[in-house]
Order: sequence, then structure tokens, then C-alpha cells
Amino acid sequence: MDARFTAEQDEIRRTLRELLLKRCGPEEVRSAVRTGVGHDAGLWETLAQQLGLPGLALPTAYGGVGCSFADLALACEESGRVLAPSPLLATAALAAPLILALGTDAQRAGLLPRIAAGELTAALAVPGAGLPTALGLVGDNGGDWAGGGRAGGVQARPGEEGGWRLYGEVERVLDGHSAGLLLVAAHTGGFARARTRIFLVAEGAQGLVRMRQTSLDETRAQGRVQLRQVRAELLGAEDGDVLGALASVGDGAAAVLAVEAVGAADRALERTIAHVRQREQFGRAIGSFQAVKHRLADVYVRVQAARSAAYYAAWAAGAGGERVGGLALAQGLEALRTAAAEAIQLHGGIGFTWEHEAQLYFKRAAGDELLFGPVHRLRAYAADAARLFDGAEVAV
Repeated sequence: MDARFTAEQDEIRRTLRELLLKRCGPEEVRSAVRTGVGHDAGLWETLAQQLGLPGLALPTAYGGVGCSFADLALACEESGRVLAPSPLLATAALAAPLILALGTDAQRAGLLPRIAAGELTAALAVPGAGLPTALGLVGDNGGDWAGGGRAGGVQARPGEEGGWRLYGEVERVLDGHSAGLLLVAAHTGGFARARTRIFLVAEGAQGLVRMRQTSLDETRAQGRVQLRQVRAELLGAEDGDVLGALASVGDGAAAVLAVEAVGAADRALERTIAHVRQREQFGRAIGSFQAVKHRLADVYVRVQAARSAAYYAAWAAGAGGERVGGLALAQGLEALRTAAAEAIQLHGGIGFTWEHEAQLYFKRAAGDELLFGPVHRLRAYAADAARLFDGAEVAV
């Protein structure tokens, strides 16, 4: 791979960073998360219509920009630096790739241009705590994470008038309370012939009840979705490879999340370095103390190592290479958690206050682990998939 950025990629990063620094400071973030939708609708309109972020990695045939998947990841790195709350991850990294992979020609033509233009946001609803499993990040997604035909999960049955009807409940859906389109993972066929499929549910469908949920990380707005015999449309053909598509999309989404986490970690480190250069103890800046230098040097090494892994994962996901998104995500989240923890510690008393932004970065790391899998499980599954320890003897 060519690790150098193109002129277009540098321009995307520069333009987006300038815009977010003006429109997405700490106070603006706090105000945005308190709105009903959980993000600044005006900023999202600017990101979508002027910069084309939702369609950045979509083909031009569907109204997209036609850039690479790595370009989308770089855009998310900039949004991650300021913890910008937006539907970008749920829409562009999860829902749109699934529609592109599984949808019929009519579904692609009808939905993707609206997503690319920012007119339509979308969310992926997976029952229970099954999102990381469904995406193939912490285990094989061929299990019963969507209900398995048993009680619970979301069940799909053919409707009397044709089409499908969904019944069930899904919690902790990214932007599930506000997205204009829901992609719901549900089981068909009952217990004996259970099979996972993806269904499209439009905003305002009869029997659809949605509400926003309180979350650890307020910058990741989440909602509860209740489906009471809701009319739905099957995404794609009945014989589509749903599990394969979910695993492929999961790897790409993990790479985007890893790059985003690196951006957040880098920003937390920058803020901490600026603080230790100004704060004084015993007549000198605390940044001049050797112990502080060592701690920040360790954080810097972690961030740079995570950046290399995340960039490679984003490139591999776009090029159809090996799936290393989960491993890169583990390294990115670990770097962010370390950078945020050191930021809280080295800021002293103010680092522990609700008013300071350091706690927001720590909550982002913890919240992403809850949503997409803890670091140790991401690494364990990556090791199992690579057969790293096959035949190895364990010393007791």
C-alpha cells in the first residue's frame, strides 16, 4: 500500500478540521447532545450538503462522491477529534454499505442517493447486545444473536397482505430514535428453520415506537426501538448472504471507529501537553518533570501505533484485503482510553470535573467498548480467526 495521503485527502482533512473547530467546540457539543435528535441538525446539513460526507465512499452512480473507504475514515478521524455528535457513523459506515451490498437495484436507486445527499439518515438495529457479534467483531456471526427463533429478539413473519411484519424490541440502537430509515436484523422461519435477514422500516410506520435512551457517552445518541407488527420490506433477495455482508460491513465500520478513536486520542494528548506546559508547581511547568514526560511519551507511542494499525485497516477494508478492523479497533480504543485517563490525571483537580472536556473523551472510549465489544474480546477473536495459538503448548 502507498501510505502517503493524496492532495484530495489532505484537502478533505484540512477543510473538515477548520469547519469543526469553528462549529463544534466543547460548548457546542454539550448543546448539541441535549437536543431531541442528539446532534446539531444545522452542522449535519453542512457536512452532508456542502462537504458530501454521507456519500463520500458511495459510488457516483448513486449520487456519491466516489472516494475510497479510507477517505471516509479520515473524515471520521477529524470528527473524532472533537467528538462531533452526528449520524455519520450509523448512516455512512453501517447502514449505507449494507444497502449497497444486499439491496436490490430498486432499493439502491431509491435509498442511496437520498443518503448521499443527506436527506435520509439510517440506523442498524440489532437485538440485545448482539451488535459486535452480528458484525463479526467478537465472534462468529452465524449464531442466534438475533433471537434464534426463540422468545426475544425480533421475529419476522409474512404479512397477510404481502410483505413482512416485525415484532420485537431493540435497545441501544445508534441514532435509532431519530433515523429516517431503520435496518432491522430479524429472524424468520421460527425455531426449526431460523434464518437471519435484514428488513427496511420507514420512519413513521404504524406500530413503530421509538424513544431516546440515556447513554454513558452522550455524543453517541442511542434509542430504543419497539416493533409491534410493523410492516417491513426485505432488504435484497431472500437468498442474499446476510451474514457475509454483515461481517464485511463490520470490518469496515471497525476500521472507521479505530481511525475515529485515534483522532480523539490525539486531541486528548494535544490538550494535555498544552496544559502541562502552562501549569506550574514548585516554580516550574509540570511538563518539565521527567515523570510527566515519560507518561506522555508512552501515550504518544500508543497513539502512533494505533494510528498505523487503523490506517492500514481502513485501506484493507476499502481494497478488499484481509479483515483486520477488529484488531485495529482494539488498539485504537486502548490508545484513547489511555490518553483520556492520563488527561484526567495530569489536569489535576479540574480534570475530574463535569465542566471539563477530558471526561468526554474517557466516556467515548468506554462507550464504544460497550457498543462494539471490549478490547480483550476483540483481540481474542482476532487471534482465534488467525489461528494464532493453534497447537501451542501453554505452560502452567
